[in-house]
Amino acid sequence: MKNHIVKSIWLLGATVVICCLIYPLAVWAIGQTFFPFTANGSIVNGPDGKPVGSLLIAQPFTKDEYFWPRPSAASYDGSASASSALAASNYMLRYRVAQQLGPIVKYKSGAKAGQLVAPDIEAWFQQDSFGGQPHIVAQWADAHNAAAQGWVSADPSHAAYITDWAKDHKAEVADWIKQNPGTPQPQASDLAIVFFENFSKQYPGKFPSAVTTQLPGRKSQTSIQPVKDGSDIQSNFFDMWRQDHADADLQDVPGDMVTASASGLDPHITLQNAEYQLDRVASKWATDSKRDPGQVRTEIDQMLQTDAFAPLGGLVGEKMINVLQVNLELSKRYGAPPA
Repeated sequence: MKNHIVKSIWLLGATVVICCLIYPLAVWAIGQTFFPFTANGSIVNGPDGKPVGSLLIAQPFTKDEYFWPRPSAASYDGSASASSALAASNYMLRYRVAQQLGPIVKYKSGAKAGQLVAPDIEAWFQQDSFGGQPHIVAQWADAHNAAAQGWVSADPSHAAYITDWAKDHKAEVADWIKQNPGTPQPQASDLAIVFFENFSKQYPGKFPSAVTTQLPGRKSQTSIQPVKDGSDIQSNFFDMWRQDHADADLQDVPGDMVTASASGLDPHITLQNAEYQLDRVASKWATDSKRDPGQVRTEIDQMLQTDAFAPLGGLVGEKMINVLQVNLELSKRYGAPPA
């Protein structure tokens, strides 16, 4: 019995030493010796020499000077990797894709071929009519309950705005409570639909959006105000515009521009995606640097072609672009974009 116990202890000790000490040290030594960049997280530095991120994890870029990554269901949070898990039959998937299409999709043919649809969405929205019926924002809230409630929870300032609205519209809130007796003390998200219905009547052809105004002393203040144009309108109302303009011939958009990856952290986009964004990026850099747009476009396109790669040395898959890497190259070549 004693011999069995001693042998077991020696076996346990040897296993711990090999698996918890020798093996990790060997892997660490090999990684640090032969693959130090990859082993340390593929961290890259910005023009100022400070770390700006990892080539393995996507991060959001919103300025027009930069290429934008794939959508992320995890909000680009490396500690919360996740997919949207929305089924093809889930209307929220269609709505989310439509939100992303609104500001970027272009006409394929006709007098406006190659031009963005966004300005026409805004002009149509300002007419405050969908399907021949008025109050487009109210119709949007009624048809997209989850989206309307999502708008409330998307930002604390939105919930605060509705809370203030509720104080000034006690009759509407009392009527809502009467129809929903199980919720005697409604939260801001509970009042989303009735709020948008009331807002639509009070501000026809407008939508509540965050507006930043400059104050004396280089300070700024952001508040929710009724607006008649902007990215909120382009994104939220593209699907309804499309239904009212079913005959409009629109360009196809690369799939990875509007679909999230399984991790929500994919650092790459397809070369096709990058080329679709090229006109916007080149035009903005040309404006910032006061250079010929055609020349800037050629330079950035050459950059994309140089950086593009396909898996397994090009044997399989489409050519890809690392978003962070190419955006760093843009900053190094053209400098930092205006604040």
